[in-house]
Amino acid sequence: MGGSRVQVNKTHKSRFSSKSTRNLHKTSLKDKSRIAKSERNVAKGARAARVQRNKMLRDQKRATLLNEKRASSGSASPPRVIVLFGLCASVNLNSVTEDLLRVLSSEGNGAVPSTVCSSEYRLRATVLQAPHGDLSACMEMAKVADLIAFVASVSSFCEDSTSYYIDSFGSQCLSVFRSLGLPSTTVLIRDLPTDLKKRQESKKLCISDLASEFPEDCKFYPADTKDELHKFMWLFKEQRLTVPHWRNQRPYLMAQKVDMVADDCDSANCTLLLNGYLRAHSLSVNQLVHVSGAGDFQLSKIEILKDPFPLKSRKEQDAMESDEIHDAEVIRSLAPDPSKQEPLLVENVPDPLAGEQTWPTEAEMAEADQNQKEKRLKKRALPRGTSEYQAAWIVDDTDEDDSDIDDDADDGMVLDQEESGFAGQEKTNNSDLDDDQASLSFKYSDDETENDSVMMEGENLSREQIEDEIRKIKEAHAEDEEFPDEVDTPLDAPARKRFAKYRGLKSFRTSSWDPKESLPPEYARIFAFDNLARTQKHVFAKALEMEQEDREDCVPASSYVRLHIKEVPVTVAYRLQELVKTVPLVASGLLQHESKMSVLHFSIKKHDTYNAPIKAKEELVFHVGFRQFIARPIFSSDNFNSDKHKMERFLHAGRFSVASIYAPISFPPLPLIALKSAEAGAPPAVAAVGSLRSIDPDRIILKKIILTGYPQRVSKLKASVRYMFHNPEDVRWFKPVEVWTKNGRRGRVKEPVGTHGAMKCVFNGVPQQHDTVCMSLYKRAYPKWPEHRFPVLDA
Repeated sequence: MGGSRVQVNKTHKSRFSSKSTRNLHKTSLKDKSRIAKSERNVAKGARAARVQRNKMLRDQKRATLLNEKRASSGSASPPRVIVLFGLCASVNLNSVTEDLLRVLSSEGNGAVPSTVCSSEYRLRATVLQAPHGDLSACMEMAKVADLIAFVASVSSFCEDSTSYYIDSFGSQCLSVFRSLGLPSTTVLIRDLPTDLKKRQESKKLCISDLASEFPEDCKFYPADTKDELHKFMWLFKEQRLTVPHWRNQRPYLMAQKVDMVADDCDSANCTLLLNGYLRAHSLSVNQLVHVSGAGDFQLSKIEILKDPFPLKSRKEQDAMESDEIHDAEVIRSLAPDPSKQEPLLVENVPDPLAGEQTWPTEAEMAEADQNQKEKRLKKRALPRGTSEYQAAWIVDDTDEDDSDIDDDADDGMVLDQEESGFAGQEKTNNSDLDDDQASLSFKYSDDETENDSVMMEGENLSREQIEDEIRKIKEAHAEDEEFPDEVDTPLDAPARKRFAKYRGLKSFRTSSWDPKESLPPEYARIFAFDNLARTQKHVFAKALEMEQEDREDCVPASSYVRLHIKEVPVTVAYRLQELVKTVPLVASGLLQHESKMSVLHFSIKKHDTYNAPIKAKEELVFHVGFRQFIARPIFSSDNFNSDKHKMERFLHAGRFSVASIYAPISFPPLPLIALKSAEAGAPPAVAAVGSLRSIDPDRIILKKIILTGYPQRVSKLKASVRYMFHNPEDVRWFKPVEVWTKNGRRGRVKEPVGTHGAMKCVFNGVPQQHDTVCMSLYKRAYPKWPEHRFPVLDA
């Protein structure tokens, strides 16, 4: 070994080396006596600038954290919402609520309101008790909770669940809360033994059993005595609360008082009055609001009221009680500006004359005549009733003469010929094809089968005999369950009429499908975005600008306000007054465009506790953030490598699907909880969970059907297939569509045989006698328009 490959070890750094030796790598090459600046810090003062920038970032984070703390726990902040949820039905939540309210109120015996103001803790809090067994009420409380305190009892053991301390309803609610997004959580442990040793053992056992069900930062507190609750409240006061991201994007109000004022002009409608603290963001009087379960409405007025629970010292409270501070005194009133108020636009009103053609001009008539002459010069044999869009799919062989086209050219079914297909393949050179395509050339199909000239068996069978024969064949093939899209061709109606809306595709992934073709009438009532991401960015930027400008038409967050919601149906208002006694009533502000109908797509998964089938287009109650509405979704798979998606007839368990519905626009991210109403007045059950994915009316969802036939005779690459169709006209109509077998053969229909729908098919390999011949057809599927939109009247 020698030369450049000799190993050169790193010199030993001795602690006795001189300073000049240690700084040798810093010396300048031009001036040996001067220590050079590092190349990374060539600019003067780079290190000082870096230090200053880091200090500035630290100061900004500290200021942001301090502002958050002041906004959530300061004297001007709204009361913190504490929701007590019992993990088991045997947990006594009433005693926990009373103990907690008495610790906060610091008053003696007597009734304590749910919202208390504690001068000792410098904290205002609203304590809500989640009713065990009422899923809807628990969900609404979880949406507005700043802290969910799960209460576990050591003395209760739930044997019907995986955990000793959580029953089946508790597990279901926990999964729903996770889907909604958990706020700050804590666990209160009750009924611990008095003996100190047993107390510690029971506490450790409970924590080890429940730790896996909650987030890592969740704290466990014993909550039997007043001192333990006192310790919990001091820690809760200093805790930095976390809330789901979707809740911080919109202003909302949890109503503490609900009233209604009759409308003199309209007896069917009234003005709904909601009193409460405004949270998260400021609300403009020109904005639209959504009342949970009731719909979207406009505001007629917003009144800023005097705070009924001021956080002040006891002396000041005593001095001000004589002035009747608890009376609703209006400090400021805001009225909407008609020119700036967001219109309550739900559906687009189409103009029935928008598509009418006006009288053509002379130039347009001359251009039409010229186009007609060009079409006469260049004739194309197209199926009867074929549109220009469909005609573009058919491969036009310019080398062929019109006289070479056979009499079967008036077929009605069109096949996508994006790739080289079977139609127009007669005159191609076999040397340019692969083995499979060459086997489909007419040189194989020119030879007549031995029975073509003879009427096939079964020509004179009756309808009942044909049905029995098909049933026997299907029973023989019943073991194969890989093709759930199979349908039977009706015997009493032509297949070309029964499946008139279906078409064949050469390739599901690459074939073209125009998203604007043959849209249903409901698409004239919806709205669409040219660019959803750009629009969403603009809408959120506009909301942030309104928040920062401190405009006169906006009410700042943390204010105690009264919302005047106009044109609310009287029946809805009465129903809301009844519901607010058990369920929190939430009014949330809507962003721009969020009242308009469109096509929304959700990533959805069937809930583990729901065992009943969920069929497409069934009515479900969708909880999307604060909003509730009724929808009838269709389900589809999610193909990342294709612009087309296959429709699913049911929502399958264990995997995610995409649910598409007609619904008001909502900007993601938002969680989804889908409830299925039960029969006989039973409470609704959680059917599925998910999240909002996109807003796109152009998403193509295709419903697939498979027509099946069975080979009767096989000769080399040809086979006589029966029971796919029942008359020769249907065979000619569907002739351009490719056929395939369950064993992997591909082929095409050559011609009908006989008068009962049998046909001759040519394949790229020898088909098996026991095989099944299939034909795939597709049509675009759309969601079902909901008959009624909001669930309050159905409750």
